[in-house]
Amino acid sequence: MKRFKIEQSSADIISHSGLSLIGQAIKNYTTLSRDVDAEISLRHGIKQSDVMKSYLALLSLGKNDFEAINTIESEFYFMSAMDIQDIPSEATLRQRMDKHAAVCLPLVKQASQDFLVNIQPTFRPLATGHIPLDADVTPLDNSGSHKEGVSRTYKGHDGFAPMAAYLGQEGYCLEFELREGKQHCQKHTPALLERALHGARQITSLPLLLRLDGGNDAIENIDVVLEHNQQHESLAPVDFVIKWNPRKQDKESWLEQAEQLGTWEYPRPGKRVAVFSVQTTRQWQGYEYSVRQVIRLTERSIDKHGQRLVLPELELEGWWTSLAHSELEIIQLYADHGTSEQFHSEFKTDLDIERLPSGKFATNALILSSSVLAYNILRWIGQNGLLGSKAPKRHRAKRRRIKTVMQELMYIAARVIKTSRTLKLSFGKSCRSFDAFDGVYRKLAYR
Repeated sequence: MKRFKIEQSSADIISHSGLSLIGQAIKNYTTLSRDVDAEISLRHGIKQSDVMKSYLALLSLGKNDFEAINTIESEFYFMSAMDIQDIPSEATLRQRMDKHAAVCLPLVKQASQDFLVNIQPTFRPLATGHIPLDADVTPLDNSGSHKEGVSRTYKGHDGFAPMAAYLGQEGYCLEFELREGKQHCQKHTPALLERALHGARQITSLPLLLRLDGGNDAIENIDVVLEHNQQHESLAPVDFVIKWNPRKQDKESWLEQAEQLGTWEYPRPGKRVAVFSVQTTRQWQGYEYSVRQVIRLTERSIDKHGQRLVLPELELEGWWTSLAHSELEIIQLYADHGTSEQFHSEFKTDLDIERLPSGKFATNALILSSSVLAYNILRWIGQNGLLGSKAPKRHRAKRRRIKTVMQELMYIAARVIKTSRTLKLSFGKSCRSFDAFDGVYRKLAYR
């Protein structure tokens, strides 16, 4: 094997050329810079918009710690790509995020919404024609820390319990609200759903299907949907499938109803399953709501190991829904709600926000919202750059993980060439992602 001669070139070569995509997305599809500088005007020093965009650049590279600002390879390229005048130091980045967290939080949230509204992503409807809107809590493990808001979560560890809302099977994020670990998942959820529905209506005119798990089995959430439909009668309706929490239900009485109304299946000896629907009246704040309830009751007289049981074992499940589809279709629609767990995973692992870096709750809330903007930009880049005919060859998929977007489009080595009038990114002749990168950049830069 031949030995290589190791030397350092005088050329300006960077390994994260994808920052130019992030910079163009923020510049051309949001008003973040203008809004932040208008709210936080400084007579001297680094502009607050430069601080926020610098941190967004770090997030888009999968780095959430403030110290990562010290690892920038080429300051000239970093500033050019993100359209900033100065790069904040680690101390400045931390101090500014702490000081202006409350002011910047709504501006970053609005920038994320503006990006989706202006970019108009393509959605793939469900078989029913709906665009799913999935909301759920996903605990962040911050064990061993003393950060503000860290407390015991329902997962059994110390941390936060934020709630996220995702639009479409593609998983664009509309909401990611930071919450204390001990906060019940239903607290403040109706307000979050109202914001998510309002944001979704600005992005797509197709029918929406809200899906929630059993922790959010509350009539207040159904009321949010009904109220929204009443206020927007001219728009396509919002339907819902919400997991029922049986709590202290009498399973024997449900077995009697299953015998009368249910369609029974026998998947194996000693096990039978019935599905059926009932119309249930629920009351809340003086109003009565008649809601369809899909029930699945499983009776086991023999366990999965072949052991006969002394008394039959009953398992009761249910779903509230506004749809008129068959029971099995409703159950399948809810089962697909589990896909949102993959979106949680991409936030936690690919964007590395499992352990939030600040000790202050307000700062971590700003960081979480900033990660939403970075996530949505990366998601759109992946959907438009890694699924078409010009994408690097990979297995067929309907969605690419954020990690794949980073590997294929963010971390591409290129040479930065500066002339008297232009800046160039020169990629290697064997760069398999060049066509995809070029196509996405043209869409973002030449709006």
